[in-house]
Parts: sequence; C-alpha cells; structure tokens
Amino acid sequence: MKISRCLSILSCAVIATLYGASPALAGPLLGPDLSSFTVLGSSTVTNTGTSTISGNVGVSPGTSITGFPPGVVTGGTVQAHTASAIAAQSQLTTAITGLGSLGPGTALGANLAGLTLTPGVYTVAAGTTNLSGTLTLNGQGNANAAWVFQMPSTLITSSNSVVNVINTGSGAGVYWNVGSSATIAVNTTFIGNILALASITMNTSATDLCGRALASTAAVTLDTNNLSGTCTSQLAGSNGLSGGLSVSGTTVSFLPYAPVNVPEPSTLPLLGLGFVGLGLFGLRRTVETNGLQRIPMIVSA
Repeated sequence: MKISRCLSILSCAVIATLYGASPALAGPLLGPDLSSFTVLGSSTVTNTGTSTISGNVGVSPGTSITGFPPGVVTGGTVQAHTASAIAAQSQLTTAITGLGSLGPGTALGANLAGLTLTPGVYTVAAGTTNLSGTLTLNGQGNANAAWVFQMPSTLITSSNSVVNVINTGSGAGVYWNVGSSATIAVNTTFIGNILALASITMNTSATDLCGRALASTAAVTLDTNNLSGTCTSQLAGSNGLSGGLSVSGTTVSFLPYAPVNVPEPSTLPLLGLGFVGLGLFGLRRTVETNGLQRIPMIVSA
C-alpha cells in the first residue's frame, strides 16, 4: 500500500515537473468583467445616430452615457459606474500593462496599408494615418493566432480603410495597445480590441466587426457605428477576438499552435460515398445472414 502510494506521488511529481503549472492557473488577457464590455469609457460615453452595439456599454469613474437611444444595445446593458464597470476599468489597466510587457516586437512604419502580417507583436510608428487602405492579418492556419500592435502614440485610420483577418479560428486575438488616443475614420471597417490610454473616437459609420473600444482615462465618442463583441464566420466563438494570449500572474504569453480543422471541399463527396458504401455492405451482410438471399459461388475449373 505504501509502495503504491509512493509511486503515485512520484508520478504526480514527474508530471508536474514535465508540464509545469496547471493550465487552470492561467487566464485570458481580458478579465471577465472587461470582456463583457464592447464599449467602455472613463469620463463619458457619447453617441450620435443609430449606433448598434452588441455587448455592454459602460463608463467609470464617470457617470455620463448619452445617446442610447437612438443608439441600440443588444445582448448587453448600459452601465454607468456600476460595480462591473468599476471592475472592468481595473482589468483594463492590467491588460494594458500586460500588453506592454510583451515588448516592442517587430518595428513597422506608420502606415500598415498593403501589408499582410502573421501572428506576433508589432510596434507601429506614429503618423498622420496608420491605415490608408487594407491590412491583412493571416493566421496561417493557427486557430489561436494573436496579433499585438504597440502604438506608442496614436492610432489613426483614413476613411474607407479595412482590416481583414484570415486563416484563423475561434481562439484568435487582435489587440491595439494605444499610448494615447484612437481615431477611427469615416466608413472604416476595423477588427480587433482597441485598448487606449486616453480616448477613442469612432467617426460616422466606422465599424468594428469583431472587437471592442476600451478607453482607460477619457471618453468614447460614437457616431452611427456598429460594434460587436461577438463575431461571425471563421471568428465565431472568439469572444470578440480576445483569445490568443494567456496570463499567469504577471506573465503574458502566446497560446500554443492549434490547427484550424476545416475539411477540404473535395473530400466531402468522397466521405459521403464512403458512408453510402459502408451502409450497402452492412445491408448485404444482414440479408445474407437472415437467409433471404444467397450469393452463388463460382468455382474455377
């Protein structure tokens, strides 16, 4: 009995040594309160026009949220300095610090237009615009792909600019860590979580298809925008692209590679034929067993 117990303890010790701390000790970068907010301001949240926000809209320590209605909130509530909004602001500070701990990564120029970027950490130089066209984020088949953009100063887009995310899945994350304020221009189609130290302005008809607008010390200003903390298509289940990173204590790390399992279209008909064939074979064996059909035996001369 004692020998068995010793062996069991030894096995546990070996497993702990090989695999380290339990994954249960790690958590996502965005805390549970923070991830529930699609829009979070510090001083005020102001909306003009018929913005549609999927998820909570909140402010803290300020108490002013205006423009709802005509703005519409689905799948969430409007919260002015509630306990959840207070906790979310605290978690936002922690998340911003965590992103900063990842370092500068790869240095890029001011304008990301025309680039295709694989998962990683990037520092983007300040400029009159950081996006004047289309930026493509290619996950290379990693369902846990993550992109972190360190913006030491501002985040500014030009009108009609676009961010695309391809070849990834439900574990992905996109984070824009903005050192001051973010301005998303008219008709921009944006993707990702904006964590701004100061303010965020979403100009007329700017859209964040999958992500959040989270301002740490100033206001969020909306104008006929569509922001979604939930995602569709290949990003469904990503909780507003808040995956890809794991936090354990004060350590932020990238999640391990996980393949995006999508069957090739050409294999689907073959799979169907295979199942049909197996079904017919099973039916034939059943009939033969019941003696309802006899298959003549052919004997060679």
